[in-house]
Amino acid sequence: MPKPSPSPTPSVEPRFIRACRGEPVDRTPVWILRQAGRYLPQYRAVRENVSFLDLCKTPELAAKVTLDAATALGVDAAIIFSDILIPLEAMGAPIVYGDEGPKLPAPVRTREAAARLHGFDPARETRFLGESIRLVCRALPPDVPLIGFAGAPFTLFAYLVEGGGSKNYETTKRLMLEAPDLAHHLLDRLADAIAPYLSAQASAGARALLLFDTWAGMLSPHDFDAFVVPATERLLAKLDRGGCPVAYFALDSAGLLERIARLRIDVVGLDWRVDLGEARTRLGPKLAVQGNLDPCVLFGPRSSVEARVREILAINAGRPGHVFNLGHGILPHTPVENALALVDAVKKYRSS
Repeated sequence: MPKPSPSPTPSVEPRFIRACRGEPVDRTPVWILRQAGRYLPQYRAVRENVSFLDLCKTPELAAKVTLDAATALGVDAAIIFSDILIPLEAMGAPIVYGDEGPKLPAPVRTREAAARLHGFDPARETRFLGESIRLVCRALPPDVPLIGFAGAPFTLFAYLVEGGGSKNYETTKRLMLEAPDLAHHLLDRLADAIAPYLSAQASAGARALLLFDTWAGMLSPHDFDAFVVPATERLLAKLDRGGCPVAYFALDSAGLLERIARLRIDVVGLDWRVDLGEARTRLGPKLAVQGNLDPCVLFGPRSSVEARVREILAINAGRPGHVFNLGHGILPHTPVENALALVDAVKKYRSS
C-alpha cells in the first residue's frame, strides 16, 4: 500500500468536489463506477486468497484495492471498496455471496421477520469500513478525494424482500400493493440505519457520498413518489453530511428525472439510456450530473472509446457540474487498456 502522503491539504478543493458543487473546473473530472473490480489484475491477485466479504471487512485489503484502482487508472476520485448490502448484515439479515450474486437466505416479507431486524452502531458493527476509509485517506494525494457510499432505502428493501436480485421484482411490488404499511415501515427502518452509516463515512474522511438506488428505476412514477421519495428524504434529513456533496444514482431512471431533481441532493448519476444534454435540461441548473458512457463501449476499439467520450463531453459543452463516468459499473471482462483510454480521453479533451 502507498505510504501516507506528506503533502498539505490544498487551499483549493479538488476538481471532483468542485464539479459536484457545480463550480467551474479546469477540465471535467473522471472516475469509473466499480473501478476496483475483476477487470484489474491487481484486484484479482488479492481475491485469489480472500473471499469477497472478507475483502470488504479487512481494512488493509479494502484500502489496498481502493488505492490500486485509483492509482492504476489515474482518476480524479477514489471510491471505498465495500458493498451496498453490508448494512443489511449488520441489521441481522444474513447474506451469502456466490457466483450468481448475493443471496439472502431469509427474505423479509412479514412483520414478524421485520421485527427481527435491528439498528446498528457503525462505530462497532461496521467499524472496519471506517478504518478502511481512514487508511485510504491517509494515502491518497490531496487532489484525489474519497467517495463513501451506501445502498438507498428502496434498493436495500428490494433485496430484503426478494432475497437477492430479480428480473421483475414481482415479490417486492406485490408486498408494496398488499401491505403498504409494512413496506413503509421497512423503508423507514432502512433510512434510519443508513443515515448514520453514511455519516460515519464522512466523519472518517470521505469527501463525497453516493446513494445507490439501483432498482428504483423499475418503479412507476406513482410508486417512486409513494415509496422511494419519503424514505430517501427521511435519510437525507437525518444525514450529517459533514460538508460532503451527495450524489444519487438509479439505473434506468430516465422517466423519473424530474422527481429525482426534487430530492435534497447535489449530483444525479445518469445511465447511458438518456442523452446527457436532455437530462441536464430536465434536471435544472442547480444539480450536477455524473455519467454516462455505456460500459459496453469499452469492449470496442480505442478509437471508438475516444470518439464516444468526446461526444458526451461535447454535449456538455463546457457547462460546469459534470463528472465523467460510465452509466453503470465497469464490466468484469473489460480490457484495462480501454479503461485507461477512457480516462486519458477525458483528460485530453478540450472544447473548441
